[in-house]
Amino acid sequence: MHARLALLSAVSPGLPESEVFRLGLHHAAGELCALGGMVHLCGPTSALCLVSAVGLPPGIPRSWGLIDQESQVAPARALRQGSAVWMPPPAAEAPWPGTRTGLAVLPVSAGGRIMGTLTVLTGDRGEPTPQEWDFLRSVVAWTEERIVQAPKVTIPAATEPDGERPQQTVGDLRVGWWDWNLQTDELIWDAAVMEFYGTKPADYTGTIQDWMQILHPDDLAPTLTEAQRAIREHSVYEATYRVRRLDGTYGWSRARGKPTYDDQGVPLRMVGVRWESSEWPSARDALSRALRHMSDIFLTVDAEWRIIFVNREAERTLGSSQEELFGRVLWDLPAAQRIPDLERRCRRAAAEETPASFDVGIPDTGRRYQLRLVPGPVGRAIYLADVTEKRRMQEEREAAERAAAERAAQVAELTAALAKATTSQDVVDAVAQRVLPPFDAVGLVVQAIEGNQLLAIGVVGYADDFLDLLNSRSTAATLPGWSVIASGEPAFLSSPEEYAAYAPDHADLPGIGHKQAWAFMPLTASDHTFGVCVVSWDRPRRLTADERSLLTTISALVAQALERARLYDAEHSRSRELQRSLLPRGLPDLPACVAAARYLPAGQGMDVGGDWYDVIPLSSGRVALVVGDVMGHGLPEAATMGRLRTAVHTLADLELPPDEIMGHLNDIVGDMSEDSYVTCLYALYDSTTQVCSLARAGHPPPALVHPDGTVHFPELATDPPLGAAKPPFETVELAVPDGSLLVLYTDGLVESAKREVDEGMSALARLLCAAHEEGVEVDLETLCDTLTAGLLSGEHQAADDAALLVARLHALTEDRMASWPLPDDPKAAGLARRHVREQLSAWGLDELTPTTELLASEMVGNVVRHAKGPVSLRLLHDARLICEVFDGSLTMPRIRRATDTDEGGRGLQLITALCQRWGARYTPHGKCIWTEQTLLGPDGCLDRPSDAQDLLFLNAEDFAGDLDALSFERRDQ
Repeated sequence: MHARLALLSAVSPGLPESEVFRLGLHHAAGELCALGGMVHLCGPTSALCLVSAVGLPPGIPRSWGLIDQESQVAPARALRQGSAVWMPPPAAEAPWPGTRTGLAVLPVSAGGRIMGTLTVLTGDRGEPTPQEWDFLRSVVAWTEERIVQAPKVTIPAATEPDGERPQQTVGDLRVGWWDWNLQTDELIWDAAVMEFYGTKPADYTGTIQDWMQILHPDDLAPTLTEAQRAIREHSVYEATYRVRRLDGTYGWSRARGKPTYDDQGVPLRMVGVRWESSEWPSARDALSRALRHMSDIFLTVDAEWRIIFVNREAERTLGSSQEELFGRVLWDLPAAQRIPDLERRCRRAAAEETPASFDVGIPDTGRRYQLRLVPGPVGRAIYLADVTEKRRMQEEREAAERAAAERAAQVAELTAALAKATTSQDVVDAVAQRVLPPFDAVGLVVQAIEGNQLLAIGVVGYADDFLDLLNSRSTAATLPGWSVIASGEPAFLSSPEEYAAYAPDHADLPGIGHKQAWAFMPLTASDHTFGVCVVSWDRPRRLTADERSLLTTISALVAQALERARLYDAEHSRSRELQRSLLPRGLPDLPACVAAARYLPAGQGMDVGGDWYDVIPLSSGRVALVVGDVMGHGLPEAATMGRLRTAVHTLADLELPPDEIMGHLNDIVGDMSEDSYVTCLYALYDSTTQVCSLARAGHPPPALVHPDGTVHFPELATDPPLGAAKPPFETVELAVPDGSLLVLYTDGLVESAKREVDEGMSALARLLCAAHEEGVEVDLETLCDTLTAGLLSGEHQAADDAALLVARLHALTEDRMASWPLPDDPKAAGLARRHVREQLSAWGLDELTPTTELLASEMVGNVVRHAKGPVSLRLLHDARLICEVFDGSLTMPRIRRATDTDEGGRGLQLITALCQRWGARYTPHGKCIWTEQTLLGPDGCLDRPSDAQDLLFLNAEDFAGDLDALSFERRDQ
């Protein structure tokens, strides 16, 4: 092998193009003993451009800088012929050394076409020999091979102290324009281009040579090649190259332009812009290749939304090549028009001049893309990434997160509801409202162990007959509930077939209950399983793992709440039983008064209270009506209420007037504790006078409903509550027409958080009037229900316990009363017996005459002997026969236990033996001693005197003598 060729072959691939040209020319000239050499490349116009020269003085290469490809000079002829050419230089050129000097030219090819020429300026040896031509062809072949392998040569940009390249901002760019006449090679630069290129106006010739002279030798060939490609392919010209500055350094410059053509397609001009670039071309080229071949869609547009770059994926999606798309407005493309609202959203994002991102859907494909729009100095970059799968996974993840959040919210809501639940039914209601709907369930059964039975304590979505059937099998150990309790593990049965396999002895229950899927969950609290919670569906349902886990978690919460509720239920039941035992079990049916009452406990979560009511029968057709309220709730208040009710009974039996009774009650409450306060209303009705005496302590006044339906609230003195009041208490007397209603109540009936007492009393009056008009008041039980429903419904539900007592008052008519004054002497007894015989005969009560005579005679005799006048006798014919003796003394009789030797002291014992009840009471002018006898015995016949009468008077029925013969003088002896 030739030594020079061997040396060239030893050169490693990767030399820059300028170095390849320089080495090739150097060895070609050396081998031929030539004067020098030149390399020309085809330019964008019909010209050959000088890109490298060796061995020649500066003046000669400058004159050969541009060669018209149609001229007759040697490089142009070799380019046209595609073969070697040797000829002398043009005569017009400067004198050449030697007479045999000539130009030996060979064409240089790349990619299957001629790209330029290699020229050797021979010396006196003349035309090369065949061996020398072969050598030159070998050098050209080596050059063609190395050009293909030549990399882009880059010069590192200046770096900051930390090694990072400074970022170039839009304000730092120096942009200029240029205009290249492709017919004449004239080149026009604006001031910005001329300033950057460092060309002085005096040196500027206005031709393409001005630009070629400042271009870096390594960048001249590829830059010209790119320009030639753009002209040939009618495409965009874009290049990055280095230019020499005035100080001799090189700076990167970017140029972009587009050629124009005449009607025949002949290139006329190329107009474009250039700007300074601080990018490393290698990095930019790598980025360009990455963008070009990336799998996502990438394109750039200018300020008018004209496309200036698209990658392969964008070409495929838009259905056109980059050359076809270049310069077209994005919105005019059919593919862009199919995306709904794309233009408006892109323009709105671009108007903000900040990067924006949003999703778009491609019709007919179901694909979703994330569009990112990034504004730049000369346009906008649009990046579309296929996010269909990503969004699907994101939606699934978000759906799972929402489901988890919903489950957490459901658990939180259920926890809050269970925290407020106080009774077992509250727990069942909370589960039904907050567990069944989210799971689309329709049935709920909560069962608890009671002894050896598994009984339902709460049911939703089942008929009563199914519940009865289920409870009838409560001891069956093969029930699914018992199985779950025994194992402590939940059972999820997704179909009736699974149910039958799990509990074959009870395979009939699914059909009877009309359910097709079940979740049996044990209820365990404090390591003790006490029941089971069953959620059911009306269709087959196979629960997911998450649903099963959630139901298991819920069952644990339900178990804790239900355990607390059962304890509360037990304690509450005991408290209610205590309170019921402290209230009247029934109200007496009296001739003077027919009554009905209601006690309504406070709202949910409240303890027992201290409200009470009472109807106390008294003597002589009188009756006491009482209602009271111990302030507060709890067992102590209920116990206080019981003590006060007993005290009221005791004081009422003493037949004290209302003001004295209130005074005694005030003392009792005051002795209890400083924090005890009680309101009370005491009404004493006398059917013989139709007068009602009222006394109250801090209590709302009663409502008096007259027979004509008018409602009246008596004006009573507003004494403080018991425990804080100071006697005396004021008593008010009211005339009550026969058949009137007296309505007593506690403040819990008329007062609420949203209603004052006065408003409640007005509402009570309206309800009473309406009840009278509708005839509801005839039935007192119905009237009580009407009043409580009207006053304690909706937003006025009782926050405090309430008591209601409704009494219809009746008068004793004149024809059933008889009274006589008696003299204050021993003859009064005989006169009293005569009045008794005559009056009882008139009333048809002759069978009671002997006994009543004895009672009247004994009572009058005692008055005459031990008391003082005035004396009077009164008989009352009511449900019982009442005999009263009045006197002016305040001394109360009391029973004495007489010995066998005592002559007296047996009168009251005799009275006790002869009547069913007797007593004494104070009157405004003395006292009254009274007795009561029943009119009918248990067999419907008139009662006869007791054995005591027979013992004392031998045989009263056989006694034929007149009782008047028993004179008091003999008794006195």
